[in-house]
Amino acid sequence: MHQTFPAPASIDNRGFRFDHLELWVGNAKQAAYYYCGALGFEALAYRGPETGNPDTVSYVLVQNDVRLVLTSSLRPHGPIGAHVARHGDGVRAVAIAVDDAVAVYAHAVANGAAPVYAPQTVRDERGEAVLATFATYGDTVHTLVQRGAYDGVWLPGFVPLDGSTFPSRPVGLTRIDHTVANVGWGEMDAWCDFYTRTLGLAPLISFDDRDISTEFTALKSRVMQSAGGGIKFPINEPAHGKKKSQIEEYLEYYGGAGIQHVAIQTDDIVATVEALRRNGVELLDAPASYYEELPARVGAIEEDVEALRRLSILVDRDDRGYMLQIFTKPLQDRPTLFLEIIQRHGALSFGKGNFKALFVSIEQEQAKRGTL
Repeated sequence: MHQTFPAPASIDNRGFRFDHLELWVGNAKQAAYYYCGALGFEALAYRGPETGNPDTVSYVLVQNDVRLVLTSSLRPHGPIGAHVARHGDGVRAVAIAVDDAVAVYAHAVANGAAPVYAPQTVRDERGEAVLATFATYGDTVHTLVQRGAYDGVWLPGFVPLDGSTFPSRPVGLTRIDHTVANVGWGEMDAWCDFYTRTLGLAPLISFDDRDISTEFTALKSRVMQSAGGGIKFPINEPAHGKKKSQIEEYLEYYGGAGIQHVAIQTDDIVATVEALRRNGVELLDAPASYYEELPARVGAIEEDVEALRRLSILVDRDDRGYMLQIFTKPLQDRPTLFLEIIQRHGALSFGKGNFKALFVSIEQEQAKRGTL
C-alpha cells in the first residue's frame, strides 16, 4: 500500500542542488573504467554481492563536485536489465539534494508526481540518510537525497573503493550545470507545468524553432530552474523541419523520453578539452567559418581565439558576461547520451548564439549514421 505523507502547501526550493546522477548500464565495471580513464573520474565507493547486495553492482565515481553512480544488474531479468535493453546505457535517476526529503516528496506526489519509492531512512554505523523517488518523463526518475549528518563514504550500504581501482586521468570537471531532457511531440509544456507543480521550478528562458533551427531541422526548448539556481532542467521537444531532427533521432534510439545530455562545468575549458582529447574522448567539430565572426559577435574574451578554433570550443555572450562550451559525441554506440563541457564567465545563458553551429555539427554526425 502506498504510504501517504502530509504535503506542504508550497515548497522552498532555494537550497535544491544536484546530488548525483545514477546511470543504469550494461556493464558497470567497464563503464567505470571508461569514465575514469577518459572523462577523469575517480572511484569512490562500491555496492555489490560482497556488501550483501546480490543482484546488482554500483560504482560511485567523483570528480570535484560531480558525482555519478553506475549501476548494472547481475541477473538477466528485472527493471535494470529491461531498462538497458530498451534504452542502452542512460541516466535513470537525477538525484536532488534537499533538506527535507519527506516534505518535498509529499508535495510532489500531492501535485501529480507518480510515486516510485516512498521516503525511507537508511542507516549504518556512520549515520543515516533519507531517500525518496518519484517518476518523471519516460523511465527517468528523481531521487530526493537528504544526507543530514551522514559522514560515510557515500550512503549506507556502500563501502570505500581505493582510488586506484580504475586508472584515472582527471580533466578538471567541477560541477553539474544542467541536465537536458528530450520529450515527445507537444509534450514540453506539460512537463514544464509538471515541474512547476511538483518542485516549484520556474521558467528561466524559452527557445522556439526560430531560435533553434537549420536548413533541415528544428526543435523547441524551455529551461526550468529552482529559485536558487542550483537546479536547471532544459526540456526539448521536436519541431517540424525538412528532415529528422536530433530530438527525433534520440527518441527513436533511446526508446522514448529521457536525458539527452548532461552539462558539466569547468574552470578552464581549454585545459579540460585538451585533456579530454588526449584521453581519447570524441568531441564535435565546429564549422571553420564559425570563428571568422567570433570577435565581432562576442567582443573581448580572456581566452586565445586561436586555441578555441583549434579545439572547436564555442563562445556566446549575454548581458551578464560570456560562456564557452563544447559537446562530446555520444558516449556509447547508440546516438543518445552525450556531455556538454561549459565554462561560465558571468553568463547565465545556454549558448543561443551557438545553436546554428552546434546543429550543423550534429547534423553532420546524423548524416554519417544515415538518420538525417
